[in-house]
Amino acid sequence: MTFELQYTDKTTNARAGLITTAHGQIQTPIFMPVGTVGSVKGLTVRDLHEEVHAQIILGNTYHLYLRPGTSILEQAGGLHRFNGWDGPILTDSGGFQVFSLTGIRKLTEEGCTFRSHIDGSKHTFTPERVMDIERSIGADIIMALDECPPGTSEYAYAKKSLGLTHRWLDRCIKRFQETDPLYGYEQSLFPIVQGCTYRDLRIESAEFVAGKGADGNAIGGLAVGEPTEVMYEMIEVVNAILPKDKPRYLMGVGTPANLLEAIERGVDMFDCVMPTRNGRNAMLFTSQGIMNMRNKKWENDFSPIDPNGTATVDTFYSKAYLHHLFKAQELLALEIASIHNLAFYLTLVGQAREHIISGDFPSWKNSMIKNVTERL
Repeated sequence: MTFELQYTDKTTNARAGLITTAHGQIQTPIFMPVGTVGSVKGLTVRDLHEEVHAQIILGNTYHLYLRPGTSILEQAGGLHRFNGWDGPILTDSGGFQVFSLTGIRKLTEEGCTFRSHIDGSKHTFTPERVMDIERSIGADIIMALDECPPGTSEYAYAKKSLGLTHRWLDRCIKRFQETDPLYGYEQSLFPIVQGCTYRDLRIESAEFVAGKGADGNAIGGLAVGEPTEVMYEMIEVVNAILPKDKPRYLMGVGTPANLLEAIERGVDMFDCVMPTRNGRNAMLFTSQGIMNMRNKKWENDFSPIDPNGTATVDTFYSKAYLHHLFKAQELLALEIASIHNLAFYLTLVGQAREHIISGDFPSWKNSMIKNVTERL
């Protein structure tokens, strides 16, 4: 994987770049639709290509390990061949999911033992095991195993957790270096910066991660309950240290406004379940503001869902029709809303890139923040 930093805004840290992988190129800043179990909920590969214009999607190591399992994925020739997506894929380590299994997991220096949420069976994730699983999945970009502590963690726990994450990273790197990819193309390992909301821990972690010389780096453990201003502060602290010539990936974030603020602070890559999850619950993000499609006000509004939208569904269907579909609990409502929201997110980061290149990103960003936070 290579990264070319193409443009940097003159007055902010916003950047436009180009990532090249074995499965294609990615223009940054970029939003990555989440395909937890190898599928972006409710969307086909054709939808992702033609409607959403996705450049890269995610898979989740924890879920793919449990189902369908690495044996099936290896027989298929990796996730790309299994799900038919021919573009780049990123897999997280599954750590966030494992550590969310409160009460049915045990954390040690060696790794994390947990019980499956599907059938209660017992499993163990070690840094070495996770690297092997991510080799089996075959994503272009894979994440190191880390502990994602609660956002409300006390300092002592956050420091202890950070030490464990760093030791696990060294083990991930060692295992990654002593194994080969399974499907004839190279994979890139991204470390993850942790440290909760403690400035000194974030600095320590960013310096540790930066010293590894990885192809790219991630920022984890944010958007987990802390105030947004604190999140933005932590991004600034970390990005002042992470290499400028490598992509920076902010994990699990967030709202359209979060994306714009983080882009301004030098983030290149994003993922979040929000556009699809909120879409399935009738919340649409649009260029004019946020709409709850179950509200009665849309009942006889026959205007397009989003006249400025880039997906076919935006102008083909009316607000009234989508309102009707949600009230009638029709599955088509979930599909339309998911396509729209993902297309909006991809359009938003694409426009951010255009304005970084044209040199007017700050003024455009400030006007867009007002629009995307408006409740309609």
